[in-house]
Amino acid sequence: MGYRLISCNSLIKEITKKDTLFNGVYCVDPYQNCEFGCQYCDSSFEKTIYVKTNAWKILDEEIQHLEKGVIIIGSVNDPYQKAEEKYEITKNLLKTIKKHDFPCHVLTKSTLILRDINLLSYINCIVTISITSVDKKILQLFEKNVPSPEERLQTVKLLVENGIKTGVALMPILPFQYESDIEQIIQSASRSKAQYLLHKHLELKGDQKMVFRNIIQAHYPYQLLKINELYKEDFKPDRKFIAALDEGVHNLCKKYRIPEKILFKN
Repeated sequence: MGYRLISCNSLIKEITKKDTLFNGVYCVDPYQNCEFGCQYCDSSFEKTIYVKTNAWKILDEEIQHLEKGVIIIGSVNDPYQKAEEKYEITKNLLKTIKKHDFPCHVLTKSTLILRDINLLSYINCIVTISITSVDKKILQLFEKNVPSPEERLQTVKLLVENGIKTGVALMPILPFQYESDIEQIIQSASRSKAQYLLHKHLELKGDQKMVFRNIIQAHYPYQLLKINELYKEDFKPDRKFIAALDEGVHNLCKKYRIPEKILFKN
């Protein structure tokens, strides 16, 4: 991976369709492309990370013309990927958001967010840490550059203990890979004091579809026909599959007493 420093002319984007999953009204991405390179993600195929060096200055200008609303940080690319250690773009965005007293929702897989725990404590902020699997083979194939599930769950626990509303996103749920460990993830999230659990099925768009299928063909060839059938008509899986998945997760969340939605503080 290489870094390229760029200046952006605009940063914040309004979410046009109602965001029922993350409750966002606006979104910002401090980096373009992502070093984690998760093989189910459509932002994994570029090898250059574009660092928006003036991001917080642009946000400081743009936010003055906006109505109050939740800002999603990391809507496409992880805001706490390795580049953040050096460039601190996300940290400065959070300072700007604090300055203007906007609520925000940070989406990440990274333990680096703990660096900013004191700053987050003074913002109307929610943090969601995503976990896809606890299966070592699946992790090695699909997200080998990401901190372990144990490290991510410990991050959830520490954030909650420091008064920061934090939950887990079980997403994307990989079809035919989740049955063995989905309950373990939800149980572990509950034990780690996660205050909610969000979930979503895997969507396959563009090059992402080819990459995912190639991995399945190489390592789980017996599942390929089922995958093809599941996604034959759309980038989303079959509606009956989604309904069964949603019901299964709902029942497990009920079992382990973990809410399936988030609410911002007033």
